[in-house]
Amino acid sequence: MTRLKRIAHARVTTAVAVTSAALAIAVALPVASNAQPSLGQLQSSLAQSQARARDLSANVGHLAGLIGSLNNQIAFVHQREAAVRVQLANDRAALQRTTVELVRERHKLALLVARLHRAQSLLASQLVSNYENASPDLLSVLLSSNGFTQLVNQLNDLHRAEQEQKTEIRITRSARDQVRAAAIRLSHLQATYRKMTLAATERARALAGMNSLLSSREAALQQARAAQQAALAAAQSRGQALQAQIAHVQAEQAAAERAAQATPSTPTFSGSSSTPSGSSPAPSGGWVIPAAIVMCESGGQNLPPNSAGASGYYQIIPSTWREYCGTGPAAYLTSKAEQDAVAQRIWNGAGPGAWDCARILGIH
Repeated sequence: MTRLKRIAHARVTTAVAVTSAALAIAVALPVASNAQPSLGQLQSSLAQSQARARDLSANVGHLAGLIGSLNNQIAFVHQREAAVRVQLANDRAALQRTTVELVRERHKLALLVARLHRAQSLLASQLVSNYENASPDLLSVLLSSNGFTQLVNQLNDLHRAEQEQKTEIRITRSARDQVRAAAIRLSHLQATYRKMTLAATERARALAGMNSLLSSREAALQQARAAQQAALAAAQSRGQALQAQIAHVQAEQAAAERAAQATPSTPTFSGSSSTPSGSSPAPSGGWVIPAAIVMCESGGQNLPPNSAGASGYYQIIPSTWREYCGTGPAAYLTSKAEQDAVAQRIWNGAGPGAWDCARILGIH
């Protein structure tokens, strides 16, 4: 029981620590500001939120493992509880049998003691009678007899008296020995009764301790599950809020871009799927592809790789970066000038279809 309590305490402490960490991560998620953020800020917040979500996912996985371990411990305690209940029932049945035997032995001992007292009393009476009335010897019997028949009768009476006295002495000794044996058996039964009573009490106490341990583990399990659900709900809610903000800003920028393209003084891109010219239109905000695509992809930030591996200002994946002769393992590790050059080659080679945001913004 001591080892089980140490394990339970350690695991419950771990559960509380992991739960606190999960809640701390959930609380640490950035809160939306009342001011309208830029797309770049939203993309940066989303990247931070995704990183925190990954940390939270790892903690939740650890918590799930802890919950599984607690379930195993609860099953083990249930098994131990069932075994103790069976043993306790057996001890109580044996204790009941011992109680019945103890009562029977006490009754038998009382009868033997009474018999011994009677035998001792009868023997004492005979001894007193023999002392007060001196027992005739053989010579006195011969002298006092009036004939052979009377002599024989007196001799028979004398022999019978001696036999009765010996029988009473033997009965008295046997009763005394039986009383001693019964007293010893009674003493053993009483010791057994005390041991069995103590064992039953200890098992009942162990059963109560197991029930207490089981209850504490179940409470810890419920607390861990509640914390896990709260942390996941907070992360999901924050992610949904960021996605909604990003979609709103992208829609506004797409509308602004379409309005700008409709103005005669603003250069427009071809509406066909053919390969564009070797350079982007001049009023593109310093980008070699439409600024709306860049704002939708990265918010104009040199972002580290996302879950798909896309990075940099133009969110280029490693395979495309290598295909169009980019240097180094990833776009975000190079200068903006080199990223511009590679993005220009991608635009000239693959066209707007190389960027998902082009489809979202309706740029072909």
